[in-house]
Amino acid sequence: MLKREKKKVSKLLKEICQFKRKGLAWLIDPDKCPDPEILAKNFAWVKDSDLDLIFVGGSSNGKKDFSTVVDAVRQIAGPIPVVIFPGSQLQVSKNADAILFLSLISGRNPDYLIGQQIAAASKISKLGIEVLPTAYLLVNDGEITSVHAVSQTLPILNSQSILAKDTALAGHFLGMKYVFLDAGSGAKSQVSPQVIKLVKQEVPCPVIVGGGIDTLDKLKKTYEAGADLVVIGNSIEKDPSFLAEVLNYKSVYNLSLNVN
Repeated sequence: MLKREKKKVSKLLKEICQFKRKGLAWLIDPDKCPDPEILAKNFAWVKDSDLDLIFVGGSSNGKKDFSTVVDAVRQIAGPIPVVIFPGSQLQVSKNADAILFLSLISGRNPDYLIGQQIAAASKISKLGIEVLPTAYLLVNDGEITSVHAVSQTLPILNSQSILAKDTALAGHFLGMKYVFLDAGSGAKSQVSPQVIKLVKQEVPCPVIVGGGIDTLDKLKKTYEAGADLVVIGNSIEKDPSFLAEVLNYKSVYNLSLNVN
């Protein structure tokens, strides 16, 4: 087996789009992350898998030291880049490979549009990690999840596909290089295929989709709608074996596209 080399995340996402394959990211909530010994025991195999990225972060309560969790994840990641998915300015670490520099443009809370970003900017600059400017949109059927409660914003409804598209396009015109459509952790309703398809058609950048994807059928529909990278977290927390299932499905799906 050829040794896999770690790539810059921007290059990896560019290649996913360029070669029209599908990517997968595993999201780990710091507060729910197992102890390092258990993580290493249960997920030692991950570093040899074709998982594309590992995200660490989210709208957690900060019960565990963030950098300690990132360090534990790095031990199982091997060549897989570890990317911060920040729930606040406090979720930064020099030991991550990159950070999604999110602006929550689906809401109108100034703290999550730009406030938290200003507070974290100098710290991130000093760390020297890769920064990924990302338009972050909360989209579902109206369900309120933890991220909506923390950010004090409401989601764009799946029925408002034009609004979702226009919001993502505005983010692109503002210079954001990635679009993240998120239904919210553990959401019962995922981002609809119609929203994903419309955003992908109109916005010329990698489209990341997460939230509510707890079956292979939902994963299939998300890929078919045009998502470049799918993020799964809550479902793996509930059933760790689901990670192997979705990785296997991703490989089969890419083989069917002749792009694996």
